Amino acid sequence: MKTIFVTLIYVVFFILQLSATSAFAEDAPVLHQDPHRNKIGFFDIHICNWPERQSYFKILFSTEKFNDVAEMEVFYPSGASLAVLQKSRFKQLKRKKKPEKRVFVVDMNVPDSATSGWYSIKVRTTDGKEYLARNFMLLTRIDRVTGMAPSSEESAFPLPVTLTWSKVPGAGFYKVYIRDEWTEELVFKSKLLSDNKLKLPVGKLQPGGYYSWAVHARDLNEHILLGDFNMGSMSRKAFFNVAE
Repeated sequence: MKTIFVTLIYVVFFILQLSATSAFAEDAPVLHQDPHRNKIGFFDIHICNWPERQSYFKILFSTEKFNDVAEMEVFYPSGASLAVLQKSRFKQLKRKKKPEKRVFVVDMNVPDSATSGWYSIKVRTTDGKEYLARNFMLLTRIDRVTGMAPSSEESAFPLPVTLTWSKVPGAGFYKVYIRDEWTEELVFKSKLLSDNKLKLPVGKLQPGGYYSWAVHARDLNEHILLGDFNMGSMSRKAFFNVAE
């Protein structure tokens, strides 16, 4: 994993040199600052590899200053417009003992014109000021998790259940989601995991239950250039029964 990370850093700096003529190269951020943040909020964009759909961008902007936002626009590394974000798409997050936050999340298919480089968001506020934030993105995909066990509707598995899956090349972290297929309820979501197995906590599954589970894989966690992560994937669902 250390070798993969070092290689990734070399690739990033190589592409940075190639993209030095981009529209924002003259004021590109330095590494001791987080380019994803400006005075209004946090910007992130990454590539998703999901079952039964083409690869897509997930664009995110979060802010505690929602009422100050007038317009938001996301740009390619070339400076051309990628998307105009609508304030009506913000979701409200209420947090204990913290200011209210609004989060904008939108998915869009990766355009044929997309390239690796610095993607940016320009936020214009109601007083006419403009604020930039940037996210460096490598236009690569990460494979989906396979080899999931248990994955059989013919057998019933005794508690406690341990989930295992095949490691994904380039993935540093995994997150497991389990859904009760009878109630369609999400009954468990793991923390970020660095290993490809998980012994489920007592009480999360019920005897005689019928469950589906899926694994989200991601390359990184909070990188100064690449944001929360650069590329992620979601496995297909696997199903299993719990013994009475």
